[in-house]
Amino acid sequence: MNMSENFYPKAETFLTENFEAASYIEDEFFKGVEPDSYMSVSDWADEYRVLSSKSASEPGRWRTARTPYLREIMDNLSPKSPIQKVIFMKGAQIGGTECGNNWLGYIMHKAPGPIMAVSPTVEMAKRNSRQRIDPLIENCPALKGIVSSPRARDKGNTMLSKDFQGGGVVMTGANSAVGLRSMPVRYLFMDEIDGYPQDIDGEGDPILLAERRTATFSKRKKIFLVSTPTIKGLSNIEREFENSDKRYYFVPCPYCGGFQKLEWAQIRAEDGNVAYECVHCGKLIGEHYKTQMLANGHWQATAPSDGLTAGYHLSSLYSPVGWLSWKECVDIFEKTKTNPSLTQGFRNTILGETYEAESDAPEWQRLYEKRETYPIGTIPMSGLFLTAGVDIQKDRIECEVVAWGRNKQSWSVEYFVLDGDTAKPEVWKQLENVLNLDYPHESGITLPIRVMCVDSGYATQDVYSFVRQFSQAVWGGGGAKASQPRTVVAIKGQSRDTAMLLSTSKADTKKKGLKVWNISGPVIKTELYRWLKMERVGEDASNFG
Repeated sequence: MNMSENFYPKAETFLTENFEAASYIEDEFFKGVEPDSYMSVSDWADEYRVLSSKSASEPGRWRTARTPYLREIMDNLSPKSPIQKVIFMKGAQIGGTECGNNWLGYIMHKAPGPIMAVSPTVEMAKRNSRQRIDPLIENCPALKGIVSSPRARDKGNTMLSKDFQGGGVVMTGANSAVGLRSMPVRYLFMDEIDGYPQDIDGEGDPILLAERRTATFSKRKKIFLVSTPTIKGLSNIEREFENSDKRYYFVPCPYCGGFQKLEWAQIRAEDGNVAYECVHCGKLIGEHYKTQMLANGHWQATAPSDGLTAGYHLSSLYSPVGWLSWKECVDIFEKTKTNPSLTQGFRNTILGETYEAESDAPEWQRLYEKRETYPIGTIPMSGLFLTAGVDIQKDRIECEVVAWGRNKQSWSVEYFVLDGDTAKPEVWKQLENVLNLDYPHESGITLPIRVMCVDSGYATQDVYSFVRQFSQAVWGGGGAKASQPRTVVAIKGQSRDTAMLLSTSKADTKKKGLKVWNISGPVIKTELYRWLKMERVGEDASNFG
């Protein structure tokens, strides 16, 4: 047999197979080193996104022109933008969640990397996966090719995780500390953050916990926070927005061309007709002009920028024609006049603003009349026991010592500002010294601080470490002190308005005993104003005993 007849076919097969393998390796290598796409998120959505009838009122091709105010938001989520953190404080019927879903689809297709998508609860994350993420992939051919079908029983495509070439998306709830610290991520999408708990399993703010996951990608990370706001002072999205450059969408008047942001004060309703009064020329603008106004609008920052954070605010007055009309907004507002309980919903979901209950706070003159003269550092005769309230800031600790008597009387006994970096132990030692102080009573005895409450909203773990030292009552020496313990507890503000002191939650799963008292700010404010309106209670030395 001629050797060449046997050798050359085998050689040809060998070279062909190895060429295909080398070609495959080469293709995969260049995919790995390929830079992020210069295509913007809005352009990607216009070209690839198809809305599902399961979640969209207008299924079919995505058109950014329908919601032009979302273009800049999406584009600042693109890799070519230097912005690393985008905050979107909004009303209803605006498209904020779909904006985030466009971003997720873009990442999978054009800028792969590890993603974490956070919902208020794990159950909501599962629902979001079924109703939004699965349809996002299923209706987009470009994504179907890189994410395996859930029907294939592939471990890379489950209810709460989707693997794709170059990355993956993990979905979790803000009520799961394990989920929030599961992996480092380059992209973080946090939806409806005002529905997040204030503290998660004693580990602090879930937003800060999740943001720590992006530390590995310090210069290439992207964070997107979206929410309808809730209670003023307790709203997560308001806090984030206030720390941004606070951008508002300005639209031109169709008559005079003057730019303005749409505000509720300019809505005019008469005989069933609703229009918007221009702040410049005073002419009434019909809602049919809204489409061209939105198309020609622009975002305008109203606060200094750090160059890395962009904050956006948008009310439902900007909702495109055919979604939520100005007339529907007026109808909702009219209902609040006969049913005040609807007021919060109107401010949160229509105006995209936080709600602050209209208080029955007494006039300052009434408060001034209640003043009393007593030496600072001394407990008045009617004072029965002492408490201390502590607020933690980055560069100081502030503490007020208060004496309490019958009929909800109270006296401010002492106020401390303990300067120092709260990340260091020295300032906490100063606070311990305050706890150990005794105060003279007008009757001649001395009293200790019975309970010290420390706000754990900031430097949560440092607060827990301090509180843990005093979680069991520490008893005083002799005399009156021997019958009264010194106790320290952590407190956490809550927006729920069911009770002043809500059920305690475990703050330390390893060392049982440390708990956090959940305090309802709205209830306390209401009760305080009610108490201040009560007739003054005269001092009576016989009350002490």
